[in-house]
Amino acid sequence: MADLYKTILFLNYGLLLAVILLGAAKYRILNHKERQYFHCIAFLFFIELLNLVLPYIFSLNDTSFLYPFYIAGEFFLLTSLFIRKLDWPKYLLTLVGALAAGFMISKYGFDYPVNADIAKVVSNIIIICLSGFTLISEIKIGSAQNRFLFVDASIFFYYSVSVFIFIVQHQIANLSESDYYMLFSANNILSSILYCSLLYTFIKLKK
Repeated sequence: MADLYKTILFLNYGLLLAVILLGAAKYRILNHKERQYFHCIAFLFFIELLNLVLPYIFSLNDTSFLYPFYIAGEFFLLTSLFIRKLDWPKYLLTLVGALAAGFMISKYGFDYPVNADIAKVVSNIIIICLSGFTLISEIKIGSAQNRFLFVDASIFFYYSVSVFIFIVQHQIANLSESDYYMLFSANNILSSILYCSLLYTFIKLKK
């Protein structure tokens, strides 16, 4: 099971790199709202790169200090994406930015909440709701007018199942090593689906 986990993980790294390179090549033909997809994936790539590089360059074997930054950045970028796509008031962007900044100040400055996983679950549930609203709106309008419908559906699917896996993982106290690898492998497979949807969309993009 550990070998399967590592295989899927490195496949994810390859897909993520491919999405970044192709997204950068197609960046100029993206409109203002669509560019937010690239910003989201670039942020994720940056986090993954730090997790790989820091242990080797600075001998930092524990990179858990990046976790609150990852939660806040992911929350801000994805919620901003869907708020823009839904044409909701711009002051909401300021609100989600304040929430993300407030979480980082609270966590890094006062270590509250002690368990950052709580913020992760709440963040993911908000992302699920916003992506769901966006999908309903896009389906009503028609897929021909939205080039990233497949990606939005993949985001909704990924975060919905990930929250379920996350909750199951924390509810079961005595998970074996094999069970952990199985859960993480399932989550990585979901990531692969999301990256493939982005890769497919970027390949199809035309001016």
